[in-house]
Amino acid sequence: MTMKQLMSAGSASALAMAMALIALPAKAVEVPQAQGADRSDRDGNQALQNRGDRNQARENRGRRAADRPRQRNADRRGARSTPQREVREQRRAAPDQRAERRQERRTERRVDRRQDRSARGPAIAPAQARERAERRVDRRVDRRVDRRQDRRVERRTERRVDRRVDRRQDRRADRRQERRVDRNRTYRDARRDGYRNGYRNARRDVRRDRREARRDYRRWNRNQWRQNNRYNWYNYRRSNRRLYSLGRYYSPYRGYNYRRISIGFYLDSLFYSNRYWINDPWTYRLPEVYGPYRWVRYYDDVLLVNIYTGETVDVIYDFFW
Repeated sequence: MTMKQLMSAGSASALAMAMALIALPAKAVEVPQAQGADRSDRDGNQALQNRGDRNQARENRGRRAADRPRQRNADRRGARSTPQREVREQRRAAPDQRAERRQERRTERRVDRRQDRSARGPAIAPAQARERAERRVDRRVDRRVDRRQDRRVERRTERRVDRRVDRRQDRRADRRQERRVDRNRTYRDARRDGYRNGYRNARRDVRRDRREARRDYRRWNRNQWRQNNRYNWYNYRRSNRRLYSLGRYYSPYRGYNYRRISIGFYLDSLFYSNRYWINDPWTYRLPEVYGPYRWVRYYDDVLLVNIYTGETVDVIYDFFW
């Protein structure tokens, strides 16, 4: 059958049913309507009740889900706290147990002592006890006497030792003091003698130096060496100019300027100190010196100075560049 035929057949059956309903009486139509209304009311009430039950079930499920973690946490806390509580209780109970054990040990010791006493036999006779007590008293007295004697002996020995030590220290102190006094005396005497002798010797040396300086001064001839061609420093300086350029001259006194010095002038000792000596005069073709004489550099000049007196014996101006 095709679709059109089925639709036509369905519409025909529907029309037949409608006609049948129209043909039924009014009472027959009202009864099923009342039954349908009752059924609809029952179904509505049942649906409402079912909805309420469902909501209640949902609430119960939410409460259970919320209570489960709390219960778990409580179980865990209980599981954790149980061993800690047991340990705490054991610790609290430990002192009591220790006290009980101590008490038991004490009672056992007492019982053992009593048994030992009973095993030794009857008590000592009063006479023996008196003898023992007297012996103890005698021993104590003897010990005290011995201690007193020992203390006296120790004190005597200590006093003797202290006296000996004090004597030794006093003797040592006296010896040291005597040595110091002797040393000071000898030092003073030596200083006096040395000062006297040294001063006298120094004066003698100065006199000798002065005499020798005079003698040498008399012997020195400032014109004789200039006539010798061997000491022709002027011609030698032309071919050796670098040798005569010694650099800047530093005066021994600050603020002192150059002054032309002539023969017979006395210089200060700092001007002819060994710092300004010409140790090898032949390098500059100067004559060798002897006695108290020394060639000394003074700025660009050369001075022959008697270092004992400070007198200038000979002068060469503009010797250095």
